[in-house]
Amino acid sequence: MATNSFNTIPSHQHTLRRRHSIDCPFSSSSSFFLKSITKNPSSSTSFTNHTLITFSVSSTTPTPSTTPTPTPTPTPTPFTVLEQHLSCQNFREADEETRRLLIQLAGEAAIKRGYVFFSEVQFISESDLKEIDSLWRKYSDNKFGYSIQKKIWNSKANRDFTNFFIKVGWMKKLDIEEVDHYNYRAFPNEFIWELNEETPEGHLPLTNALRGTQLLKCILCHPAFVEQGEEEEEEDDKGENSNYGEDNKGSVKKGGLFGGLRSKLFSKPDYSF
Repeated sequence: MATNSFNTIPSHQHTLRRRHSIDCPFSSSSSFFLKSITKNPSSSTSFTNHTLITFSVSSTTPTPSTTPTPTPTPTPTPFTVLEQHLSCQNFREADEETRRLLIQLAGEAAIKRGYVFFSEVQFISESDLKEIDSLWRKYSDNKFGYSIQKKIWNSKANRDFTNFFIKVGWMKKLDIEEVDHYNYRAFPNEFIWELNEETPEGHLPLTNALRGTQLLKCILCHPAFVEQGEEEEEEDDKGENSNYGEDNKGSVKKGGLFGGLRSKLFSKPDYSF
């Protein structure tokens, strides 16, 4: 017996006698149904004592399946943890994760050493640095990120790192009336881990300057943050290696913003982050 085949069934009604056996070709899963209508035969018909049954075929439109499609789980990326911290406004944890990512991206030597040399920044791809910066800007309303720090360093600090540290709030002003005194903030308690109106622009992420400012400069001068048409100045290795480095025991390089007073105004930096 064929299944789901309706070609042999005429469209007009069929009249069958009840005494005959009915071989119905419809399966239980068919969308066609048989409707029976009982008619009383007239007295003049030859089919005495028999009830006529009329069958008609009606069709219904099958209901489409509405099984919901499961939502695919996002594939984790190397930046998933960073985005989770930033989306929850956990900026202290995000800063630590950023530091870990830079070490991983800088290469095997940096991983074994546990920190990044300025000469290894060149090995970090533009796309990776841009992704880190993009996440910081996205979850801070464009207040944090390397590209934000780059603009401050260029336009507001005139590429002077002491001035830059003050602008981004990595130094704090001391309560002395005679002259402006600034000191490095103690890590981590004196840094600002909340996003509010008082938080200095460019305050995060932090970059270790204990061994000098070469690392920070290489990050800010990375091709990922060089705008079209921007001309980067040549690196002055002699000046940068001594500026805020270990060799001068935390003294600030003379000249620039504070002149000869710098060595007296700044204590040894606690910049171990």
